[in-house]
Amino acid sequence: MFANLYDEKKAAQSAAYLLHRAQAPLTTVKLMKLLYLAERRSFKDHAEPLTGDRIVSTEQGPVLSQTYGHMFGELESVNGGWDSWVADQAAHLLSLRDNVRIDDPAAALLELSNANLDVLSGVWDEFGTFTPARLVDYTQSNCPEWTDPRGSMTPIPHERLLSALGYTNEQREALVERLRDQASLNEVFAATL
Repeated sequence: MFANLYDEKKAAQSAAYLLHRAQAPLTTVKLMKLLYLAERRSFKDHAEPLTGDRIVSTEQGPVLSQTYGHMFGELESVNGGWDSWVADQAAHLLSLRDNVRIDDPAAALLELSNANLDVLSGVWDEFGTFTPARLVDYTQSNCPEWTDPRGSMTPIPHERLLSALGYTNEQREALVERLRDQASLNEVFAATL
């Protein structure tokens, strides 16, 4: 787990894309599961994280821990981050902020590459009609990196996720080393700001 990989702006814009596709508020559970599946697919298809968030096992399946914190108002948002895109509604519903209009995702969501948008689009096309309960069941049954934490939260190391996605030992080691290098660069860059 590398703390300095998380990109809140990409997480927020990924959520905004999914909310745009829903054309309605989504429950926190459904939005979280879709974001997790997009993070997972990004690693599978591109050997890259989408948001760089820390992945943890919860009783309801795998989640993105820092994004979870933003969803529930536990973390302060950066300028242009979560609070700029996503609004909290009553009853655990999330929606786009009133001032957010997304006519063309590629033009509006500038933190996201075309590959990121393709990943999100594919996840929405495959899972967008699933209910929150079906998504929980799906991630528990079809994401072998998840283990039941028995009432707590436990980290899912990148190595375990990559193994579940079929990466060889050599591929896992190389990718984890690249993620470690990127986290170090991010830390150096953050210290210079």
